[in-house]
Amino acid sequence: MNKRSKLISIGTAAKKAGISRQSLQYYLMIGLLEPTEVAPTGRRLFDEKSIERIRLIKKLNDSGYPLRAIRELFLEGRTNLKGNKK
Repeated sequence: MNKRSKLISIGTAAKKAGISRQSLQYYLMIGLLEPTEVAPTGRRLFDEKSIERIRLIKKLNDSGYPLRAIRELFLEGRTNLKGNKK
């Protein structure tokens, strides 16, 4: 299988990560996440690494971290995809 065949749409990515499509769109809008690839048609596509990041964002947010603080953690590089501090 090639890389492109492993990419999934925003709706499928949201469902796999356990959040709503609207939440995922919001994460994209505020800069918490970027699509793995944008198709020529403008369709945003995601890989498994993106799904892991979405799950981490949800877990941190559910535990009390505001989205702004999560974004700052990512920008500072203080978290990795498994949620462990360096």
